[in-house]
Amino acid sequence: MKIAVDAMGGDNAPKEIIEGVYKALTEFTDLEIQLYGHEEKMQPYLRAQDRLSVIHCEEIIEAEDDPVRAVRRKKNASMVQMAQAVKEGRADACVSAGNTGALMAAGLFVVGRIEGVDRPALAPTLPTIDGKGFVMLDMGANAEARPEHLVQYAVMGSIYAEKVRGIQNPTVGLLNIGTEEKKGNDLTKAAFPLLKQAPINFIGNVESRDLLNGAADVVVTDGFTGNMVLKTIEGTAMNVFAMIKDVFMTSAKTKVAAYLVKDDLRGLKGMLDYSEYGGAGLFGLKAPVIKAHGSSNANAMFNAIRQTRTMIENDVTGTIYSTLEKEQQND
Repeated sequence: MKIAVDAMGGDNAPKEIIEGVYKALTEFTDLEIQLYGHEEKMQPYLRAQDRLSVIHCEEIIEAEDDPVRAVRRKKNASMVQMAQAVKEGRADACVSAGNTGALMAAGLFVVGRIEGVDRPALAPTLPTIDGKGFVMLDMGANAEARPEHLVQYAVMGSIYAEKVRGIQNPTVGLLNIGTEEKKGNDLTKAAFPLLKQAPINFIGNVESRDLLNGAADVVVTDGFTGNMVLKTIEGTAMNVFAMIKDVFMTSAKTKVAAYLVKDDLRGLKGMLDYSEYGGAGLFGLKAPVIKAHGSSNANAMFNAIRQTRTMIENDVTGTIYSTLEKEQQND
């Protein structure tokens, strides 16, 4: 299996990206990795590895770049060259922690969409209290969606949950403001009967307050709502831990208590860190394209590569294509 990695994307590039790559190569002996980036900037962190190839790229797509313009103008950027390798069959999949919009543009314009997919969806695995996690899509690839888009999201998410996460007959829920069938806006009301007819284990509406309790294995919504939910979960977790830290630092007594429970708190923080589950897949493209968290450290990058490898191994893209094709024939 060959995976292309953007070494220059993310807050901690290239050091942490490269360390995550070496960890993946050590763990998975069937893996070959192509590292795309500025060779001079990568050089201090490189060491000999037979299954690693380094491809020099003069340009870098920065976080503040306009996504579409950057992909079209910076043809020699690491992210674009990485996607080009996938398009040309030199790599089976690609991973980047860089500019999310640019990666989506590279996925659409370079890698290309699966026939029958109207709009690819961004789908991270988010944490649950029991540690199982759930897949949610769309998380921001498309601000708006039509009812049939939510059906496609549900099918793609269900296939991913089964093939990559190992969940048999995963449950699929529609994010809504209530669990009753007639609740919601025009989009959710129209999507509900379509989801009931889709080849998935649809369990109905789920509310946002129940997401971290594991209300469903896959949750679908439009990208605007999904991105708001993602940022709310992330911000809440960060602020709760900041408040806990403040409480523990108020006196000598609480500092002693903090010392005694620090390992437990660290474990709790890990449970709420969705980068531990891997990256966010851009579902609906002709090959796996994975968006790692922008602040990925070596472990987060390793998890994103591990996830990508599993997607290749289980032919998630091929299964999505065949399932959607069959669904369209039935229509």
